[in-house]
Amino acid sequence: MVSAPASKTRPGLLDGLDPEQRAAASAPRGPVCVLAGAGTGKTRTITHRIAHLIRSGHVAAGQVLAVTFTARAAGEMRSRLRGLGVDGAQALTFHAAARRQLRYFWPRVVGDRPWDLLEGKLRFVGQAAQRAGVGTEAEILRDLAGEIEWAKASLVSPDDYPAVAARTQRDIPAPAARVAEVYRGYEKIKNSAQLLDFDDLLLHTTAVLEEHGEVAQEFRDRYRCFVVDEYQDVTPLQQRLLDAWLGGRDDLTVVGDANQTIYSFGGASPRPLLEFTRRFPEATVVRLERDYRSTPQVVSLANKVIGAARGRPAGSRLRLLGQRPEGPEPRFAEFEDEPTEAAAVAARIRQLLDIGVAASQIAVLYRVNAQSEAYEQALAEAEIPYLVRGGERFFDRREVRQAMAALRTATGAADDDLVTTVRRVLAGVGLTEQPPAGGAAKERWDALLSLVEVAEELSATVEGADLGRFVAELDQRAAAQHPPTVEGVTLASLHAAKGLEWDAVFLVGLAEGTMPIQHADGDDNAIEEERRLFYVGVTRAREHLWLSWSLSRHPGSRRLRRRSRFLYGLLPEDHPAAKVGRAKSGMGSGPKPRCRVCGGPLTETLDIKLGRCGKCPSNVDEDLLERLKNWRVERARELKVPAYVVFTDATLVAIAEQRPTDNGALVSISGIGPTKLERFGAEVLAVVREGDHS
Repeated sequence: MVSAPASKTRPGLLDGLDPEQRAAASAPRGPVCVLAGAGTGKTRTITHRIAHLIRSGHVAAGQVLAVTFTARAAGEMRSRLRGLGVDGAQALTFHAAARRQLRYFWPRVVGDRPWDLLEGKLRFVGQAAQRAGVGTEAEILRDLAGEIEWAKASLVSPDDYPAVAARTQRDIPAPAARVAEVYRGYEKIKNSAQLLDFDDLLLHTTAVLEEHGEVAQEFRDRYRCFVVDEYQDVTPLQQRLLDAWLGGRDDLTVVGDANQTIYSFGGASPRPLLEFTRRFPEATVVRLERDYRSTPQVVSLANKVIGAARGRPAGSRLRLLGQRPEGPEPRFAEFEDEPTEAAAVAARIRQLLDIGVAASQIAVLYRVNAQSEAYEQALAEAEIPYLVRGGERFFDRREVRQAMAALRTATGAADDDLVTTVRRVLAGVGLTEQPPAGGAAKERWDALLSLVEVAEELSATVEGADLGRFVAELDQRAAAQHPPTVEGVTLASLHAAKGLEWDAVFLVGLAEGTMPIQHADGDDNAIEEERRLFYVGVTRAREHLWLSWSLSRHPGSRRLRRRSRFLYGLLPEDHPAAKVGRAKSGMGSGPKPRCRVCGGPLTETLDIKLGRCGKCPSNVDEDLLERLKNWRVERARELKVPAYVVFTDATLVAIAEQRPTDNGALVSISGIGPTKLERFGAEVLAVVREGDHS
């Protein structure tokens, strides 16, 4: 590695960097790949690299373009560069950089006034959906808009969408051909109005650089050095734009961590990061593994979480090394129900506040926004100020406001018992018997179900409670959840927490069906993305880390939940739940699950579900499997849910291989718990027996 001449290097510029950070910052110009684990100082490293390249005379400040994924991260990068005495280098998001370039080159390429930016696409998506005969409910439109964004980010045209959606097994809100029709109609309406959406900024800028040589040459004369942060999150569209910027050059530094890839649903892929050295064989590769954010206790837990991941490619095998002083051990807690869990979290937060931890340095993180209500309520009751990040407060959500309006209108009607009445009223605003598969519709459904659970709680605790009393209770709760506008505890989803950190982090609701999310089950890639999301949550904590789950949704209900599979192997040996977990899962001193073919131990989720090693031959009864699939199609149609909500493909294969003859054998198959047994057990056993009489 060649160092820059000392005379051209700012004295002390690289002082304070650790050996790996210094190697990355001082690497010669050309392709550089920095594999940076959580908390390892990647922003510090890449800003020092930019400053070093400029001070060494390799590039002028105005020739540097650094891009990242959020305005906050770009602002942090600009601030760090200013602190290093660098003025003139561009640090922007992909979209902001493309918008500037497109605005500059538009008059030369198009010739008329630049098209305005479409701030929100739902209105146009709604018009296209109506013309295509697709539902126009708000949650469906949000899901359709999400599919359009995924398709454009993935460089998938309306004509190609059905085939690509089928190949990638997209969870879509309508038949693929209809989604494609909505996509095509949306583009037509938007273009007729001479408007651009955010993806168009990237698409049109790429097209300008690819199709207009003189424009590309002018751009490439201006920008010679490129830096990409969070490179594991690039989409195919962003990568194509980056390629257009480079124009065959290799003065590129990328920074990323494949262990933090959590946006695959939006088209992001770690492949460009993992294949960087294949594209640039002469690239300098530096691994940052010294974690300056978290205590050794938090770092150790994070390593265990990601170390259990399946199929980790070589470029993602970073093992963090904690650099901070020792801290408290992470806390694990199991509760009877969600309100009890939320109350315990609030009580622990109060203890942290009392010992001097600032409220703004505490976060409660959950998998889906619908989980926030219990924590909003618990913190409000404890008079602890809080802020909801990346989502509305529970009682401000559109579906909740609609529900409360419907409940108020119904208060004069004759009532059955309270819970039945509430369910009947909420059925009119979208509460179905069975949950939707996922997406915005599932979040809406979860929010409405939360209101039913409030009714159940009120009915159990207040004798003679009626609808009027229930509405008053909701009004009181809504009023209580508007604390003064001050800094407070952060409530956020795990996705919204990416890139942030706090002194104390509470990871809550860590139960199967929520973490990992239910619709990920049966898809190994989706499960691994959920594991990475959990890892992101763990690595947000600097010192205090709390992990909790509850066995039921509300007081008095059956304890049907299990803690997340990601927690196995993490709990201390003396934790009560660890002993229960070992007894249930075959861990510890009890018999371990073994392959029914070769007798070897089973460790992988899918192998345990099937009861055999992946290398052992399948003895699946193909006729039975076909009958089970036909039965599942009919039941899914009756329940108006996707087929995998009834049973995943893997569960059907396990049934067809093991041919259970009674409830005991059926429930021993992973994926069939008490609820599925009660709902579908008799029918499944009947399907199994059909072959015995044919």
